[in-house]
Formats: sequence, C-alpha cells, structure tokens
Amino acid sequence: MEIMQTLKPFESIWNFVLLLLVSYPILGAFAWFIGVLCYQLIYRHRHKDDIEFQPLTPEEQPFITIMIPAHNEEVMIEHTINYLMNNLNYEKYEVLVTDDGSTDETPAILERLQNVYDNLRVVTIKKNQGKAHAFNVGVGFARGEFILSNDADSIPEPDALWKYMSYFMGEEYANTAAVTANMDVQNRSTIIAKSQTVEFSSIVGVIKRSQVSALGNMYAYSGANTMYRRDALIDVGLFRQDRATEDISIAWDHQLNGWTTVFSPDILFYMNVPENLDALYHQRKRWAKGGTEVLLTNFKRVVSHPGKYLKQWAFITDQTLSIIWSLFFFVSTLIFLISLVTFFFTGNYERVYHMFCMAFIFVTFEMFAGVLQLLSALIVDDRGRKFKYLIFMPLYMLIYWQVNALALVTTLIPAVKTILGYGSGTWVSPVRKHHTE
Repeated sequence: MEIMQTLKPFESIWNFVLLLLVSYPILGAFAWFIGVLCYQLIYRHRHKDDIEFQPLTPEEQPFITIMIPAHNEEVMIEHTINYLMNNLNYEKYEVLVTDDGSTDETPAILERLQNVYDNLRVVTIKKNQGKAHAFNVGVGFARGEFILSNDADSIPEPDALWKYMSYFMGEEYANTAAVTANMDVQNRSTIIAKSQTVEFSSIVGVIKRSQVSALGNMYAYSGANTMYRRDALIDVGLFRQDRATEDISIAWDHQLNGWTTVFSPDILFYMNVPENLDALYHQRKRWAKGGTEVLLTNFKRVVSHPGKYLKQWAFITDQTLSIIWSLFFFVSTLIFLISLVTFFFTGNYERVYHMFCMAFIFVTFEMFAGVLQLLSALIVDDRGRKFKYLIFMPLYMLIYWQVNALALVTTLIPAVKTILGYGSGTWVSPVRKHHTE
C-alpha cells in the first residue's frame, strides 16, 4: 500500500502529460485562432501602414535587387524573369540570378534573356553548393540596398516592390531587417495543389499574424519572397550555408541580434507548390528539418538567458512540443492499431467498439478546433477571397497534419547531424510542370 501511495503522484503527473500530448493540436489550434483575433482587432489598427500604402514616384524609389538563386530551373525561370521584367510597377530595380551549378538548360536560357533585358545580370557558380551559398555570393554582386529574395518559380504581385518599401523608408523603420509577404498558390491544377491554398492561409494567415501581434517578431521568413535590408544580412553574417532552410535560420539570427521583422498580409506573391504526395513530403521534410535545426542551434542561448529572450520561449516551447507530440502520435497510433487487431481477432469486440468511440471523440474535437483556425484564416486572408477553398479542409486536416508530423519525426536525426557539423546546403530542384497562366 505504501508503494502504491508513493507512486500516486507520478501517476497524476503521467496523466497530466498524457492529457497535454493528446490535446496539444487542439490547444494549438485554439491559440492560433485567438492570435488572429488579436491581430485583426488590436494590432492591425495600431499599424496603419499595414493597410494604407503610398505609391512611390521614380525619384523616391530606392534601388532594389531582385535575387533569384537558381539550380536546374529550366521549366520556370524564363516565365519568372519575363514577368519580373514586364509586370512590376516599379522602375529602379535589377534582376540578379545566381546560377548554382545548373546542369540543364538554365544557363542557355539565362544567356539568351540577357540579350533581351539590360537590367538582368547573372552570376555563375560552377558547383552546386546550395541556395544559401548562392544567395550569399549574390549579395556581393547586388547593387541594391534592398534585396528581394525571389524563387525561380515565384512571382510577386505587380505593386509588391513599392509596398515593401513602405516598411523600410523613414527613421522609424531604420531597424527593420526584413519584410515577408503573404504567399498564395500559383499552380492550382491538382487537388493537392489547390488544398495548399487552405494550408498557406492556415500557416501564414494565422501563425504569422499571431506571432507579430503577440511577440512583435516572426520565427520564419518565406524563402520564396522576402525583402531584406542588405545591411541587416551583413550584420548577422549572411545566411547559414549548412542549414536545410536558410529563411528560418536568418529570421532567428535577426531577432536575436536586435533587428525587427515584419509580416505584411497585404503584399501577395504566388509560388509553385508540390502537386503530389511524394513531392509534398520531401518539401515538408526540408521545412521540418530547418525548424528543428533552429531549435537545436538556439536552445542553449535562450534557456541560458530566459529574461533576455522571453519572447523566444514561445517558439522554443511550441517546437519542442511539436517534436514530442509527433513522436507520441506515431507511437500511440502503432499501439492503437496493434491493440485493435488483437482485440478483433480475440473476439473482444467491446474493446474494439470502445477504441473506435474514443478515437471518434478525439478526432471530433481536433476537427472542431481545426475548423475554427481555418475559418478565421480564410476570412481574414486576402479579404476573404480564399473562402471558397474551405471545401478542401478535410483533405488538409486528414493528410497534411499527418505528413507534417511524419516529416518532423524522420528529420530529427538528420537535424542533429547538421548541428554536429555534418550538414549540407546542396539542393535538388523539384520536378515541375510549365505554369504560365
């Protein structure tokens, strides 16, 4: 009896931990829902520049370098460059392509386009060393004080450049390191691609709004389209070249060194997204690995100075719980399936029924919380124009959450290896189809 009494507190702690793990995605969805309400009702109205943009005359325009790190981008590079040269409502800019060891027709396409556009410049890197390395090399050749990171398969809205500049010009914005825009899907030819419109609204429309309104900073930029202050890049030593995602690492380097970052939901850009589950999984593995690398890189620094880095604790806690929950999710799912099969073949149908009931209750709560998060995202994002994509919500919640959790689990060890010095920034361009609409 004494032993049982001794173990009781541990049983209570275990039950609390188990409840936290089971309810984590539900609590997270409610937290992001509250965050977006705070953004819309409080933060947004305190920052009028997020709503009212003022176009710049040619005399007022700072010179901008649009940088495109490229590796084997023959499918999309010409379409992207033609768009950037002919569709932007801005005059003082150049397009600088850093060709990172392309082995396809990318170099020939770039050579031909240089004869068409005077403000197109190309830096050729002989060996593929990764996007971060290509960007760092390009910074040395860039003529602009401001550098727009633009993927070879991404295009900003026509007014994007002067909208970006409204967050940098003026003494009150001298500490702004970067402004990241609101991403949308360019290729919507498959169900997988269309459903990512819902996901981007959920990730960008809710999470980034919550972060900037509650904490005053973001924990990840969009590598596909973010405007950087060149001095801020140099101040933190440029991009980390051995990381899976250069945009997450640089966002942390900026905020930990005192720079301010901005998310602008009213600047849109359009990117190509994976069109099948295999490509989606590989993309999410890179994102998950980048997030874990940032956690491992900065964990000791944040924990050692909890008062100084109080705002960073939110990400540290969330990312840690995400990893633990993902591990718990797959272990518990395996136990659930083994138990279900065992009870079924031993004739214990009452336990089978009970397990299905418990699973149904959990999924119902999870779906309800997810619906609140997605509804709030689709209503506020792009002034509600994406609301029609709510039809893809079941696909997103039943597939994408599991894909993201699997990506976290499978990249945990590779992320640890990167921190130990065995990381590589080399990249493989995803397989794409032509999308010129």
